[in-house]
Amino acid sequence: MSNKPFQFKQFVIQQDKTAMKVGTDGVLLGSWVKLQDEFNSILDVGSGTGLIALMLAQRSYAETIDAIELNEDAHEQTIENFENSTWSDRLFCYHASFQEFTEEIDELYDLIISNPPFYTSTFKKLPSERAMARHSESLSFKELLYGTSKLLKDTGTCAFIIPFEEEAYFIELAKQYHLFPNRITRVRGNEQAEIKRSLLQFSKMETTIETSELIIEITRHKYTNVYKNLVKDFYLKM
Repeated sequence: MSNKPFQFKQFVIQQDKTAMKVGTDGVLLGSWVKLQDEFNSILDVGSGTGLIALMLAQRSYAETIDAIELNEDAHEQTIENFENSTWSDRLFCYHASFQEFTEEIDELYDLIISNPPFYTSTFKKLPSERAMARHSESLSFKELLYGTSKLLKDTGTCAFIIPFEEEAYFIELAKQYHLFPNRITRVRGNEQAEIKRSLLQFSKMETTIETSELIIEITRHKYTNVYKNLVKDFYLKM
């Protein structure tokens, strides 16, 4: 994958130091999550390059946007991207595991967001850093949801993108931590493709679940209007 900087409309992602490059999952989640004007504090769990935190800095007026990154190189990359952005005064990245952070931080957040690690069939073929970032053993769903529940305000919300086949399990697990789904969007690459991803937004209140489906492409590199409208504030060519 390319080490070249990725130019968005309002910021640049340098990605030469980390195995986790800019990808569709992160852009989808950062574009899709529903924000509220009164959100003042945001936490991005597993920042990678800082992409999602930067997207939310562009989309919101939150004064505090924190990120957590365990990998040293990715942490340095996130800091670099934060410092080079328009919103550097609102962005901060901790070098820690989410498990450590959960036990040590007393602050509560209005929004917690994560493109969490998950197992892929190509795990053993990936470079070690990328494999760690994509493999759920470095941060299990249980640890992610426990920490999220602990650090989320009672009026707050949290959002994730996960493999579709994990959706039912993830939702049931979230309920154990008093997190209930409010929005679910299932993502297909094209109309004929299987559903690959689930975008999920939770809160501590049970509500009627808003469900939808998102198709990214009509044909190769020809994108649906729904997808283009979702990401148009970020991608240069949309």
